[in-house]
Amino acid sequence: MNKKEKIYIAGHKGMVGSAVWRALEKRGYTNLVGVSSKKLNLRNQQAVLDFYKEEKPSVVIDAAAKVGGILANNDYPYDFLMQNMQIQNNLIDGALNSGIEKFIFLGSSCIYPKFAPQPLKEEYLLTDSLESTNEWYAIAKISGVKACQAIRNQYGKDFVSLMPTNLYGYFDNFDLQSSHVLPAMLRKFHEAKINGNTPVKLWGSGTPMREFLFVDDMAEAVVFALENKLPEYLYNIGSGKDISIKQLAETIQNVVGHKGDIIWDNSKPDGTPRKLLDVSKMKALGWHYSTNLKEGVEKTYQWFQENIKDLKKIKLEPNTK
Repeated sequence: MNKKEKIYIAGHKGMVGSAVWRALEKRGYTNLVGVSSKKLNLRNQQAVLDFYKEEKPSVVIDAAAKVGGILANNDYPYDFLMQNMQIQNNLIDGALNSGIEKFIFLGSSCIYPKFAPQPLKEEYLLTDSLESTNEWYAIAKISGVKACQAIRNQYGKDFVSLMPTNLYGYFDNFDLQSSHVLPAMLRKFHEAKINGNTPVKLWGSGTPMREFLFVDDMAEAVVFALENKLPEYLYNIGSGKDISIKQLAETIQNVVGHKGDIIWDNSKPDGTPRKLLDVSKMKALGWHYSTNLKEGVEKTYQWFQENIKDLKKIKLEPNTK
């Protein structure tokens, strides 16, 4: 890949998009393009086509999506289905019609069936029913994966989909009402520490197993896909290792330096017992994660402390930028 090729990163202000931008800059790419949602509405088909015509990118990396937690997905199913399909359809179809040869589509491990065998293999896609709490978002992402696959099959273009596990890191969402488990725990332990090491109450039993990946490792996987023509249409991106929620809590507690008790609220649901990606296909090609969980949490906590005064500012909008 020529380092001067123009690369458009949709969603460049979000956690994943900004990590991809940093990774490409670090690797010496000098012609990166990102546009805010105020200047480019990705749900507007003509606006996207006009943008492609004017900028003429050689590569598109799609890290843009409308995202949210269980409550938001439950309350606004049509928005999560339709807005995500609009965003990705405009980007994918516009890229095809603009003659763009390489497109990297980023999705989520929620595309896999709720009760699929563990670890989750790429071939389990569409073999059973989805988790009901985020099926609208998942269906939208599945349609993006299949659109890229169809373009590969029909036109022979290098359109590939990467499905990450649970991501965390710089520019994460630390809002306790809408954040995911790792950033929520980090903030809870931090606030308990500065309040005199008060006890921290966490949901469930702590027994479910979850996989986590530092966002900069995800960005390196995107760079790998950029610099190589991957032979298949879909690849899982993760560490290939999982940890119990209890172990996660203890790791974060130690990093933060909280000395109080952890109280598990067994009246709250645990969720799926295990969710682990099989990353053997990507590993066989030569990509492997490099940041272990403790190191990643340390980096994230340092960033959190440096930016805590601006917490309201760093609370990310739905990633449609």
